[in-house]
Amino acid sequence: MINTTAAKVQVEEPEEAFPYKPPTPEIKAKYQELFELNTPLPVPFPKLLFDKLLALSILLCCLPIIFFLLVFNVLEGLFIPENRGPLFFYYNAVSRGKVFKKWKIRLIKTKYIDQELKAKGDWHAYKNEWIPEARTNLGKFVKKFYLDEIPQFFNVLAGDMSIVGPRPLAIHHYERDQAQGNVPRTLIRGGLLGYGHIRKGTAEFGLPIYEYEYVYRYKNYSPWKVLKLDLWIIGKGILVMLKGGGY
Repeated sequence: MINTTAAKVQVEEPEEAFPYKPPTPEIKAKYQELFELNTPLPVPFPKLLFDKLLALSILLCCLPIIFFLLVFNVLEGLFIPENRGPLFFYYNAVSRGKVFKKWKIRLIKTKYIDQELKAKGDWHAYKNEWIPEARTNLGKFVKKFYLDEIPQFFNVLAGDMSIVGPRPLAIHHYERDQAQGNVPRTLIRGGLLGYGHIRKGTAEFGLPIYEYEYVYRYKNYSPWKVLKLDLWIIGKGILVMLKGGGY
């Protein structure tokens, strides 16, 4: 919990936001080979090429959307001064065991952002985004349809992330994940969509079994079969997005 000076409030991190759980004895038995790995797995070439091409294509296609969001952000700041601020921000996250800058679109008013923690790239600087009154009008719309994730296609191009993989976590969430005994996020790159993440809004969201199953298939499938699995996950992810279930 942090004390955000500007907002003068404290907020509990919603449990549903990061419901990752430790591996069960059944998971440890079924996926024992994954727990025995000491180094990250290589990225299959078809997956790597697909990630780069898709990320570049989506960024190009999203240029009109980004332009619209930039204009909306400026106009909202003019008419509602407390909502003024940059469109993009980042915090430090972990992918394949490495720290990188995870870019997103700002959802909340700058007065709810802890500026000291922001300078350190600490996710806690933006923790107040779950306070309803903290959201900008643009932020409410962007979050509903997951548009805040658009800048992460740049992370994919930079080689920090993949299109499909376990969701990369902020450093403190990653450390908790490791303390629980989980290994998927040390073995492969984090992704915009995860095998478990596409179950968002259901009781199965956050169950570690899906992350382990994906890494197991990633390791043992042929490169082209991994790509086929990614395409299936992307299709499911698009359906989740169209439902407008972001929160």
